[in-house]
Amino acid sequence: MASTNKSFQDIFEQNRFNRDIAKKSKTWFEQQALLLSKKRITPAKILKNDPSALSTRVIPGHMYMFMYDALNKETLPYFDRFPLVFPFRADSEHMWGLNMHYLPYQLRVRLLDRLMQFRTNNNFDENTRIKYSWQLIAGLSKFKLAEPCVKQYRRDHIKSPFIKIDSADWFTALMLPVESFVGASKTKVWTESKKAATT
Repeated sequence: MASTNKSFQDIFEQNRFNRDIAKKSKTWFEQQALLLSKKRITPAKILKNDPSALSTRVIPGHMYMFMYDALNKETLPYFDRFPLVFPFRADSEHMWGLNMHYLPYQLRVRLLDRLMQFRTNNNFDENTRIKYSWQLIAGLSKFKLAEPCVKQYRRDHIKSPFIKIDSADWFTALMLPVESFVGASKTKVWTESKKAATT
């Protein structure tokens, strides 16, 4: 009997979407999200597989997932326990980046598609990253969707190694239903993010 314990790489290879497919209609996105939710892909499943994808180092411009326990969580309206982040700055105590989970699936793809103008190459290999800064995109209307995604993370509140997502799997990672909001439903978070991105 085949094992039901999918490896980290299996999850991406069996659910891979390319950039063009990922720009389809809202109905397509809703169907994909439903299909992926039925596969019960969870943060725990992603974290416990494939040690080669785990890292303690963050390089701005790559995509990462990790477990997070927010500082002052009792007073926050909500936060994401399993962020999916493109860091744009990091030091020994903090990391700043765009947590794509704060947008619904289709808007995540739209934002990443716009960020792709800053990619370092067209190879989509281990060296491909998004070379940008918040100062570069802040205030530009085409990057308005990024505003609700900007988050700061304290390193001493990061509760797992970083899972580096290969650039070939960035668009697939956007579609995985592993956002884990505390304090509010994802529907409420996404509604507030869309409102913030249009005002």
